[in-house]
Amino acid sequence: MGNLIKVLTRDIDNNAGNVFLDFENAQPSPSETDIWETVKQTLEEAQVVLNDLQAYRGAGEEIRQAIQSPADEDVQEKAWSAVVPLVAKLKTFYEFSQKLESSLRSLLDVLTRPGTTPTQQLEQKQALARQFAHILHFTLRFDELKMTNPAIQNDFSYYRRTISRMRINNLPVSTSGEVNNELANHMSLFYANATPMLKTLSNATSKFVSDNPDVPIENTTDCLSTMACVCKVMLETPEYRSRFTSEETVLFCLRVMVGVIILYDHVHPAGAFVKTSNIDPFLSDLLFAYTTKHLNDETTSKQIRNMLQ
Repeated sequence: MGNLIKVLTRDIDNNAGNVFLDFENAQPSPSETDIWETVKQTLEEAQVVLNDLQAYRGAGEEIRQAIQSPADEDVQEKAWSAVVPLVAKLKTFYEFSQKLESSLRSLLDVLTRPGTTPTQQLEQKQALARQFAHILHFTLRFDELKMTNPAIQNDFSYYRRTISRMRINNLPVSTSGEVNNELANHMSLFYANATPMLKTLSNATSKFVSDNPDVPIENTTDCLSTMACVCKVMLETPEYRSRFTSEETVLFCLRVMVGVIILYDHVHPAGAFVKTSNIDPFLSDLLFAYTTKHLNDETTSKQIRNMLQ
């Protein structure tokens, strides 16, 4: 990990090692309050989304019985009744991803402003950096839960097949929460991705860069790489690590570090995995399950590709 961080931060200021980001308690200054409060609402909803996703059990048994007994109307109705509220949850998760994207862009708009170094931006706007980190932490946690729950895609596929069959047979669709065809297509693409929330944030970060040509791309990439460096230093420095009041903050820093490196890989033209980067095995443990953009590029060394695949 250390070698990668050196590559990411070699062209920026050298003060990142002297910064402690208070991910546990940082509070906003008066000028940051409006953005803080808006993002705070999103993060509060994020916890509800995580709780709902963790409790998501699916309708696998009802669907199995419905497939085995296609002529049994009672069995079909039971499966439909089980799937409809679950799809409503999936719709909520997808719609929340759009809120998360909006919050990310509002934070990037502040954290990438010119006039100060990336380290100064993060240090002076610690409360917003903390929220940025919490968005990344939520994103990786959501995707971890999604990857281990095949019922999500199974339920939605059954829902779409059933809706299609009902329409072909001119049967009434008895649900006020029906997902229209356009939304269903968007949701299908979202859940088909192994890491849908991370994909959403990666696209949002790339779009932020393209939508703001007056902001040098380095402002964004330097912000991301500096945060990765700060997280690494905090984890490796006993003085900083001793300030954590919970061991969970260690895992939090690791997730944030993974998240910003992947965002960096999507935004930077050359990506995070250039040939000059000799990534140690620790990074492969962190990144093996997540989506990168430049891992398979010709400019990525064979050693790194083999290590992370």
